[in-house]
This record gives sequence, C-alpha cells and structure tokens, in this order.
Amino acid sequence: MRGKQGDKARLLHIYEAIQELESYLKDKDYTDFLTNSMFRFACIKQLEIIGEAANHLTEQIKSESPEIEWSQVVGMRNVFVHQYFGIDSGLVWDILIHDIPDMKMKIITILDSIRDADSYSS
Repeated sequence: MRGKQGDKARLLHIYEAIQELESYLKDKDYTDFLTNSMFRFACIKQLEIIGEAANHLTEQIKSESPEIEWSQVVGMRNVFVHQYFGIDSGLVWDILIHDIPDMKMKIITILDSIRDADSYSS
C-alpha cells in the first residue's frame, strides 16, 4: 500500500497505537512502569508499532510534516527491536509522558489535512 492511501492507513495505525498507550497509562505511574514487566513491554510494543508505521510512510508525507521527527521515531523503533537488552526505562517513560501526547496532536492535524484534501478531490 503506497501513496496517500497508504500514508493515511499508517497514520491511523500510529494514532491507534497512541490511543492504546493512553489506555495502558491511565492511572499508572513510573513505579508501575518499572515494576510491571507486562505493562512496560506492552508500552514498548506500541512504540515499536508507531516506529514501524512511520518507517513506511512516504517521503512526501514526512517532508510535508516536519513537525514530527520521523527519523527519531524510526530510530527509536530500531533500538527497541534490535537492542532490547539496553532499553533505558527512564527514557521510555519520558517518551510516553511527554512526547506521545504531543505526537497525538500532530498526527490528528495531519490526518485532518488528509481528510480535507480527500474531500476536495472527490
């Protein structure tokens, strides 16, 4: 799946992964994250999904949305998958608490612009 429709599907995957993370994080704190391996690895898996979807976005959509640091998102995914033994839990928590809410708003804006463009081309 390439092009605008593929980008839209992948952006929706990112959005859904963020929503999943939000449900995991509800009423949780850093101690929960450190002490509950299932919770920690579920969060990391959703971050991997975000990175994988970002990796398959077209260069066009990435260049049209420089407000998201796509290379860092993909790089994060690569670390989680290939260097899982060296994951910094503090850094992951920081991403979950500070970066993901900001990314959600940016993804919503991008999806809205795609929907607006779709309505003009129909």
